[in-house]
Amino acid sequence: MAETTTSNLTVTTISLTMAELGSLNPLPVVAAELDQPYTVGEGVPEELQASARYGVVPNVYPYLMQDGYSRDAAPREFPAVVLENSKLRVTVIPSLGGRIWELFDKATGKQLLHTHDAPQLANIALRKAWFAGGLEWNIGTRGHSPTSCDPLHTAIVHTPDGKHILRMWEFERLREVVFQVDVWLPEDSPVVFAAVRIRNPNDHDVPMYWWSNAAIPETERTRVIAPAEEAFGSDYTTDITRVRPTSHEGYDGTWPVNSPHAADFFFDIDPSERRWVVAADDDGDGLAMLSTGLLRGKKLFVWGQGQGGKRWQEWLSPGAGPYAEIQAGLAQTQFEHLVMPAGAEWAWVEAYGNGHLDPDASHGTDWDAAVAHAGERLEQLLPHDELESMLSAAITDADVPPSKMLVDGSGWGVLERARRQKNGKAWVDESGTPFVDESVTAEQEPWLALLQGKAFDGASSFLAGADWEDVLAGQESPEAHFHLATMKHARQDLEGAKSGYRHVLADPEATPGIKALAHRGLGLALLAAGRDADGLAELRKGVEADPANAALLMEAITLSIRHGDPAMALELNGAAPKAGTGVGRLTFLKALALARTGNPAAAAAILREGVEIPDLREGEDAISALWQEVCPGEPVPAAYQFGMH
Repeated sequence: MAETTTSNLTVTTISLTMAELGSLNPLPVVAAELDQPYTVGEGVPEELQASARYGVVPNVYPYLMQDGYSRDAAPREFPAVVLENSKLRVTVIPSLGGRIWELFDKATGKQLLHTHDAPQLANIALRKAWFAGGLEWNIGTRGHSPTSCDPLHTAIVHTPDGKHILRMWEFERLREVVFQVDVWLPEDSPVVFAAVRIRNPNDHDVPMYWWSNAAIPETERTRVIAPAEEAFGSDYTTDITRVRPTSHEGYDGTWPVNSPHAADFFFDIDPSERRWVVAADDDGDGLAMLSTGLLRGKKLFVWGQGQGGKRWQEWLSPGAGPYAEIQAGLAQTQFEHLVMPAGAEWAWVEAYGNGHLDPDASHGTDWDAAVAHAGERLEQLLPHDELESMLSAAITDADVPPSKMLVDGSGWGVLERARRQKNGKAWVDESGTPFVDESVTAEQEPWLALLQGKAFDGASSFLAGADWEDVLAGQESPEAHFHLATMKHARQDLEGAKSGYRHVLADPEATPGIKALAHRGLGLALLAAGRDADGLAELRKGVEADPANAALLMEAITLSIRHGDPAMALELNGAAPKAGTGVGRLTFLKALALARTGNPAAAAAILREGVEIPDLREGEDAISALWQEVCPGEPVPAAYQFGMH
């Protein structure tokens, strides 16, 4: 992308040493497998408990998993947009979820965000692939967004009153809504602004989730302040409870370095108070996170000072130093979804800059005085009334058409528009957020053809919804029957799914690849019903039908151990690839299967030789647990300690 400048906005590139994202996992995400790390305990109001029960999803279908990455990084160029004035330089990477990657304060020479030149992909997000650093936008359900590593539609917008806006938008498939983020930096402004709008074009309510997460440098003297005495806290092992962050389990948790383990603090800010959170280092400098009233929640996350937390930070940001996160969300906590009414549009404005606190006040022992001082400084940085008054203009600007397109996002918005038009359903005004035909790829083309009345002979992508089920029900191909069964499976209609998969398997026209996926789907449904032997037998048949499907093989090995047949896992592992991104996990699974079949010495030998799993899940402590089992009495190597607590 050639470098071009528009006022204080420059289109350029940024070089990052990073692994390739790799191919999508071809297996549809149909099982009820989303982890819910929070359980509600003492002191949590019924209103929050009800919000925690509402809107929970079993999986992230129709998205496919992004787990084809390795840890082999190399320099890569990414399109970037830099917004700059006399006080700040802001770098945005549209092709990586629209993340604000750098927020540089010129007066102090400090990066207000945790940032580095070698981000490492890891299994943290809803679709697995994620990287640490910067400021990210999370939508859909609890977790890092399905769009974390995807390009967003991106454009420059010139408004009639002279603003130069960087706009990013996408159709979010889990909730079937359109979101956009407008970023701009006025001349001489000490803060950068981000106006967010979510539109629900559906004729029904949808559960909504949004959190803006900022990674901040963690130093020995970093403190995080918000206008609250209490918070709803979690340590990822016990219930969510009401806590006092400044006196929590014997330590002051507002200093990230004090936390012995990973922890969340969702500040319980009184509705009458301005909602903000700010970090301050030894000089009082640090990121201030301000927002208009709709963005209610404010949070501190720390990895903690335990071996596991330190290991995770080195795993994610090799050599870049520790970080914490401050976050802002629609709900008070991240275990809630809010009811977004049919046809609703929600909008708010966020602002980010250096809080410039007085360290004597911010780091003092008097919490109330620290809060009062921070509130005064942030009012000087950006008066509350001034920020609130910007919302109406931001809503108007949101529909100003783009002046120059920079990056195409996915083609799912084009497909959704076509579906709604065909079925006479409402859609959003695309004036400010056009979904261009050029964004359509092979992922959407078979579905567009189906809408146009053509025969359906399969697709590598997946869809959800009654409209799609209805149109597929009129098709006769085994591919159509498979996709229909998959849709039912994803919404946990297990009987309907099993019937559909069996229909595919009985069809002589079904290809080996489709039969393999049907065996797999049937196997998962049987496992969910507690029929372990039958389920594993179907998974084995799937592997035999399509031996080249490495993802299917990996899943079959994993599930055979989980469901009590480690001998099957060892047998399948013998036919597994000896190279590629999955080798690390396959090696660990072999060790685990050996231990479960009575050969701990062989398992220990594998672990002692060294195992590295690129897609190790956040909080997954299986390597450490196996080491303790097969190497009793020996200290767990630091490289294997990934526990959150």
